[in-house]
Amino acid sequence: MTDARIIDGKAVAASVRDEISSRAAGLLDAQGIRPGLAVVLVGEDPASQVYVRNKDRTAEACGFNSIKHTLDAATPEADVLALVETLNNDPAVHGILVQLPLPKHIDESKVLRLIKPEKDVDGFHPVNVGLLTTGERDHALVPCTPAGSLVLLKRTLGDTLSGQNAVVVGRSNIVGKPMASLLLQESCTVTVAHSRTRDLPDVVRAADIVVAAVGRPEMIRGDWIKPGATVIDVGINRVPAPDLGEGKNRLIGDVAFDEAVQHAGAITPVPGGVGPMTIAMLMANTLTAARRQLGLPEETPLF
Repeated sequence: MTDARIIDGKAVAASVRDEISSRAAGLLDAQGIRPGLAVVLVGEDPASQVYVRNKDRTAEACGFNSIKHTLDAATPEADVLALVETLNNDPAVHGILVQLPLPKHIDESKVLRLIKPEKDVDGFHPVNVGLLTTGERDHALVPCTPAGSLVLLKRTLGDTLSGQNAVVVGRSNIVGKPMASLLLQESCTVTVAHSRTRDLPDVVRAADIVVAAVGRPEMIRGDWIKPGATVIDVGINRVPAPDLGEGKNRLIGDVAFDEAVQHAGAITPVPGGVGPMTIAMLMANTLTAARRQLGLPEETPLF
């Protein structure tokens, strides 16, 4: 069997960003409004700083008003909650994102629940989770990574995924569960598996679509993949790479890529697959949130 088609997440994300930029320009021309995205970063986690910097750069490139609040790691929980409440009440802020993880003394759940659902561009608020789970995704803000994964699937397989046998490996609230909900709404037959699933290799081998989001480097081996299956690897794992130099790391996914590429029909690489789509869909959510808050009609969905 020939090697799998490599799904270029960077290229797809660029096309999504171009569409968002065009729609944002139209909103500015018609209403004089720029979508406002406020990002709150508490502490100095290096990975979080990179993510926030990328989000800030992308928001500005899309024509958004990007607002960044950087707080010391020792900031009291009450101060973080007060900031979120201020952003909730600011009409120029259409989307609020609190970068995770937060310092241990701050209750993440309390902070995320305080964000107004209509400004929750991460899609983590229980109201948005409930709307997605009950099939009302047109009224929800959908978590960005699952939304981006669905866009990649549709760009690869076409708009109709009906009847596909999909296995989601991972049951997190951020990726696994919402991904399963999205695939169910596409009329896939969905299995949610995880690290404790019995006979996991055989479960994965039955899948036409595999979404790997378990957070374990190269856990899913190549011979687990059904010939011709489409593989979306959500995992981002840093592992030592002594061949690159002392103390160096490299990013790898949850799928053993070099093995899986010999079995799959199409597969996302790590990096360069799902990652760019996550930020692109954050911009899409912010634009959607802005239009809803302005009482404007919905545009053609991106997925």
